[in-house]
Amino acid sequence: MLDKAKDLFWRKGYNGTPPQDIIDETGLSRSSLYDTYGDKHSLFLKTLQRYRDRETVAVIEHLDKAEDIPLAIRQLFQETYKECLLPRGRRGCYMINAVHEMVPHDPKVETIVQENRQATEDALTRAIRRGQQKGQISRDHQSRSLARFLLNGLWGLTTQVKSGIDRKLAEDIIKTTLSFL
Repeated sequence: MLDKAKDLFWRKGYNGTPPQDIIDETGLSRSSLYDTYGDKHSLFLKTLQRYRDRETVAVIEHLDKAEDIPLAIRQLFQETYKECLLPRGRRGCYMINAVHEMVPHDPKVETIVQENRQATEDALTRAIRRGQQKGQISRDHQSRSLARFLLNGLWGLTTQVKSGIDRKLAEDIIKTTLSFL
């Protein structure tokens, strides 16, 4: 049910999703929806947490297990591009969509987004540090600074995908961003 609600919010945004669409999409009755989740906002927060618990944790595990760090980071960028685009259209990243739509006026969403950003930054920092120790990544930049740069590039890529860039432009962004490794 949370996945169905997340996909709906992802397609339409929080403000573009009326409660009736949630009921229609999930198959829950209005009373079940409100008894279980309280309200639309609480449901949205649960979907963000679910996204973080699944998607962000998978990214962290991917980076933490990687032996070839530059390859793992390249895969992260390429998979992010694919996930934001296919097969459901140009939807961008769920977390970044929440940044644009909700963070400016919703401290609860901001907290989830910031926790997500910090966890991803920390995983990138650990991976980059290992890559630097192995001689796979340049030591020209501190691992934390490079992680922040890459995360900014990754989140920017998701916004660009949503705006409709083509594969060639995405590959150029990825190539240039990763050249700093």
